[in-house]
Amino acid sequence: MRDEFLDRCEVQCIHEESVIAVQKEMIKDEIVFELADFFKTLGDSTRIKMLYALMQRELCVCDLAAVIGASDSAVSHQLRVLRSQKLVKFRREGKILYYSLDDEHVRSLFAQGLEHVME
Repeated sequence: MRDEFLDRCEVQCIHEESVIAVQKEMIKDEIVFELADFFKTLGDSTRIKMLYALMQRELCVCDLAAVIGASDSAVSHQLRVLRSQKLVKFRREGKILYYSLDDEHVRSLFAQGLEHVME
């Protein structure tokens, strides 16, 4: 069999019952776009490093920059992106901002993705 046919059926055959059943369960387009944006956010190696570091412990912006080898301003910019997707949260202690993962869902999602790629 030629490589171009490996990822598709050899004949055109629509299983109407299956199509109708899944169409009834499909998520709305607005949710699809939000989810796509969410995964785009995770599609950046700098943000992945930051999330991994924050899985280990809460870090201030300066410490996070030192851990990943980036400038404070670059880290700050990426933290805004992560915050907008509710992946990280912060707390202020005087003049210092400490960041952590937003909740257990983020930790679980990241851990499962890491486990998947390390198999």
